[in-house]
Amino acid sequence: MSGADETTAYDVVVVGAGPAGENVADRVRAAGLSCAVVEGELVGGECSYWACVPSKAMLRPAQALADVRRLPGAAQAVHGPLDAAAVLARRDEMVGHRHDDGQVAWVEGIGAVLVRGHGRLAGPRRVEVTAADGGVSVLAARHAVVVATGSRAVLPDLPGVADVHPWTSREATSATSVPGRLAVVGGGVVGVEMACAWQALGAQVTLLVRGAAVLEQMEPFAGELVVEGLRASGVDVRFGTSVTAVERPDPAGPVRATLDGGSVLEADEILFATGRAPRSADLGLETVGLTPGSWFATDESCRVEAVPDGWLYAVGDANRRALLTHQGKYQARIAGSAIAVRAAGGTADTGRWGAQAATADTAAVPQVVFADPEATAVGLNARQAEAAGLRTRVVDYEIGSVSGASLYAEGYRGRARMVVDLDRECVVGATFVGPGVAELLHSATVAVAGEVPIARLWHAVPAYPTISEVWLRLLEAYRDGEGKDGS
Repeated sequence: MSGADETTAYDVVVVGAGPAGENVADRVRAAGLSCAVVEGELVGGECSYWACVPSKAMLRPAQALADVRRLPGAAQAVHGPLDAAAVLARRDEMVGHRHDDGQVAWVEGIGAVLVRGHGRLAGPRRVEVTAADGGVSVLAARHAVVVATGSRAVLPDLPGVADVHPWTSREATSATSVPGRLAVVGGGVVGVEMACAWQALGAQVTLLVRGAAVLEQMEPFAGELVVEGLRASGVDVRFGTSVTAVERPDPAGPVRATLDGGSVLEADEILFATGRAPRSADLGLETVGLTPGSWFATDESCRVEAVPDGWLYAVGDANRRALLTHQGKYQARIAGSAIAVRAAGGTADTGRWGAQAATADTAAVPQVVFADPEATAVGLNARQAEAAGLRTRVVDYEIGSVSGASLYAEGYRGRARMVVDLDRECVVGATFVGPGVAELLHSATVAVAGEVPIARLWHAVPAYPTISEVWLRLLEAYRDGEGKDGS
């Protein structure tokens, strides 16, 4: 397409070809609607090239090595550290060396039209696309425009920060060599995972946390066990520490980070993992009455509430409901189906995938932190349940006491927590921390999202000897009145 006067109409126009945008396109195409997908970077988005996939490709070898070293007999067969070059080479293979040919073929294979360039709104139901060569085209949407542009890393407002070329999550997952010393600022998921990964690859990592804990959105014991693991691996974890200024006097030399109190930390690279912001500053929001740079407030079908006539949707990170790839894909399936139902003259509220189905963003959001140990959670933690006014019982169990855990690793350390709504007699939250517990999380997600009664969970028999037997131990503890009751 070329020329500012050229306008092409589609039933749906999706701005952003990450996982959320792809899932919207898939759902509306399955319903027979025509669809154009606009992308200014790589088709596949942040997750495929700079986030989920590369970070887990970097973390998995470290987890595998740690597991082997916890097994007598196998541990004696392991000699030496990770081969960092081989790990990074496999990471690059996993992200297709940042070529998106395969993802492009998928988009075209479902019958959607890919439009390369920067897309921005140009009034109701219109998207203006500026291609790399400067050519401009306009796409008109008969039924809906869907914003799926994700989020970006935010750098703190510090003196000198722009001049030191700091890492964000993108640089941390795409660097081609291991820094001798890496300072990581931030105790959230990105900070914790990247501290784990780069320490295992040979860097000396210092993790600087402004507060008193990491992973503060999870149960306190999750962060405590993860910090134990970080420190055991050699990471220098410092709490109550903020960076007040940074400088790199020699462009080829180390970064000097001034900490509150006046001390200076020197590192070869510094990673700021201190928050995310929506990619909406240059989306033409002002042309439809919205504020540029803002998050999108949406209803349960992901339709933007402040835009008249209900034609604009926002899915994934853009709506801030849950900044997780799997949640964005979930929202996209709901939005795509809602668009299809409404385009056919129905109401999404009564559709199979309509607004009534959109519960996982509020009641059952699962998350895994791929540290050593892994930390996983779904639903409400104990604090959140109390704040919501639920009458609960919180039941804990040491996962290492389960036969499957003792077989998994010598000296297995981990912990499970189940939060039960006493009035409804169902699980509203669960947390598992320990090696290999990520695969336990979906069972908890099913229990929470399905509001499965405790009486029925007794009939979901865990296989022996697996770590999942911890479910039986939690139920037994609950039956026996163990745990702490809340208001």
